[in-house]
Amino acid sequence: MRWVKDNIDKVKANVTARAVAVDVDTAVSLYDAYLALVTATDDARRQRNLVASRMKIEAAKMTPDVRAEVIAQGKALKASVTSLESRLAQAESAFVAEAAKLPNRTHPDVPLGAEDAATTLRTVGAPRDFPADGMAPRSHVDIGADLDLFDFEAAARVAGNKFYYLKNAGALLEIALINWSMTFVAGRGFTPMTAPDLAREDVVAGCGFAPRGEASQVYRLEESDLCLVGTAEIPLGGMYAGQVLTSKQLPMRLAAFSHCFRREVGSAGTATRGLYRVHQFSKVELFVIARPEDSEAIHKELLGLEEAMFTALGLCYRVLDMPSGDLGNPAYRKFDIEAWMPGRGIGGGWGEISSASNCTDFQARRLGIRYREESSDDEAAAGSRDASVGGKGATRYAHTLNATACAVPRIDCRHFWKTTSKPTEA
Repeated sequence: MRWVKDNIDKVKANVTARAVAVDVDTAVSLYDAYLALVTATDDARRQRNLVASRMKIEAAKMTPDVRAEVIAQGKALKASVTSLESRLAQAESAFVAEAAKLPNRTHPDVPLGAEDAATTLRTVGAPRDFPADGMAPRSHVDIGADLDLFDFEAAARVAGNKFYYLKNAGALLEIALINWSMTFVAGRGFTPMTAPDLAREDVVAGCGFAPRGEASQVYRLEESDLCLVGTAEIPLGGMYAGQVLTSKQLPMRLAAFSHCFRREVGSAGTATRGLYRVHQFSKVELFVIARPEDSEAIHKELLGLEEAMFTALGLCYRVLDMPSGDLGNPAYRKFDIEAWMPGRGIGGGWGEISSASNCTDFQARRLGIRYREESSDDEAAAGSRDASVGGKGATRYAHTLNATACAVPRIDCRHFWKTTSKPTEA
């Protein structure tokens, strides 16, 4: 917040470019009010403690009138501290609620504008020429129905719209994709994991997702502070919340399989039918905790890993540098990969199958993920000390990055479109 105050014009320009609903002036004003109350509360506590100390040392020497006066002064200060602490808690809550809306800074190379301002960095492969093969492209919904790969109607009766059963080769394909993806990334230095499908609200918010509100994509459990996670990025980030790591542990590369749950508020239309946009799906997510000076190189490494996977699957795809208005709050820069889907829309179209984001210290600050530069001699003492930023042995906020290794329904969509009408080729 000190940086925000010192660079308020840059922050406002960044908020505008990213189309984020936050009042920077209000956030700064609430921060100032919070700091003023911190000072006032500390002063009142100090005075209360001085009076209490005086009573302990001098009570026996006081005259009745002086003693009564000091006791009254102590009671008044105690009441004042109680009142100030209550106001301080309210001020902190108001300040944090508004300041948490502030987005991350933005990489200077990010294109400005809404989603349609994305820059295409490269296209790999070419869309299949169906007429040359004597075929017409068909929707994955039609192909899957013909081959008995899924059942949307039964799922709707059980759980509502945008849920599904995978069956036969469809179910086997999901398992195969998850196993292949985990094996692929494990062979490239990632620790394979499974993760909880639930996380506490503070962890969800710490990762930059809104657990409450009409526009929230998060499912919350009633009478609980737990939420269903929309990505394994959340429990993986929460795993190291409040931890001080050592530089020798970084970069920490994690790959987790989890179920993902999203409300998909506002999504509708033929382009989102079938498996493309659903409330529950399986996904393998990559998550990296890194030193700040390494995060940009690791971001490109994650993108390269995604491309290697999709090339191995034989997909035609393009890589996009996503614009400021499509970054959300956490990402400093985000690359999306879209695959060509012949049955999407009229005449085919591009559909997102993955993204890779560098969130710099945005999540680490909210979750409290720090690291300390350690020599081999210092390593044994790690975790028992703390220090401010700067100097030998000081702690710094780490950078976090995430990338999609395999969002199963999106890859299913693309693979179903690659099949012919023969069940043996599904």
